[in-house]
Amino acid sequence: MSASGGTKAIVAALAANLAIAVAKFVAYLFSGSSSMLAESVHSLADSGNQGLLLLGGKKAKREATPEHPFGYGRERYIYAFLVSIVLFTVGGMFAIYEGYEKIHDPHEIDAWYWPVGVLVFAIIAESFSFRTAIKESNHTRGNQSWKDFIRRAKAPELPVVLLEDLGALVGLVLALAGVCTALATGNGVWDGIGTLCIGVLLILIAIVLAVETKSLLLGEAAGTDSVDKIKAAVVDGDTVTGIIHMRTLHLGPEELLVAAKIAVQHDDTAAEVAAAINAAEERIRVAVPIARVIYLEPDIYNEKAAAAGENPGRTPGGPAAESGH
Repeated sequence: MSASGGTKAIVAALAANLAIAVAKFVAYLFSGSSSMLAESVHSLADSGNQGLLLLGGKKAKREATPEHPFGYGRERYIYAFLVSIVLFTVGGMFAIYEGYEKIHDPHEIDAWYWPVGVLVFAIIAESFSFRTAIKESNHTRGNQSWKDFIRRAKAPELPVVLLEDLGALVGLVLALAGVCTALATGNGVWDGIGTLCIGVLLILIAIVLAVETKSLLLGEAAGTDSVDKIKAAVVDGDTVTGIIHMRTLHLGPEELLVAAKIAVQHDDTAAEVAAAINAAEERIRVAVPIARVIYLEPDIYNEKAAAAGENPGRTPGGPAAESGH
């Protein structure tokens, strides 16, 4: 995903949520609807979340330092994880509390046209934001399903905005259903039920975001397609005859570390091996441009070392991998 695509989706969502939050809060003041109050807080939380994503993107651009030699790319993962926490607490838990209070102390909705009108406006505005996020995601989604795109995306911004916008749209429909049912029946309990449903929805979305961003924070390997391209680029069939074992790690959404133990001929000179490694690194960067940190270690191939390297529980350079050399 390009950073510009993610930024465009974030800005579109931020503009929509700020306008919607103001409109919802005005509707709450005139109507007293708990669904409108919960939706106001939801939109404010979403606006804050988009601010966090923009801040994370800015901090991630800092240059590497001696203390952080691999740079700050993971700042984007950290701020995306913070978004899931904000969505869970400020959005979901507040809505559940507000819904519980309304069910235990229901009252009729005043000035019904305010919440209904604002909710219709919010659905239209949120739909435009959701459309932008879908359009930007399609640039990089390829043939993946939406589920796979959200689960496998290395850049967190678009999946976060997609899920937020989806949650916002469903939440608006729930709020509108609760308000309309409360108006039709004259029973304010339905407004509280709609608010509870919004809270449960937000918590579920927050859990999905937390799980996915936690995986990114722990460190994910490159996708299958990128790994295949790297493997094909490393071997030249002359000096580099194969890969004994290889590991990849995303240092950030657009920065990949590649570490591999490569097989070379036993009678190659040091100069030939060095030239082959430099050529392999260049081929990797051409095949996978985000592979910016590359470590290739030459070795003489043997079956025992290769077997150790293929074991996911072993690490390159570890005692088990080195025992066969």
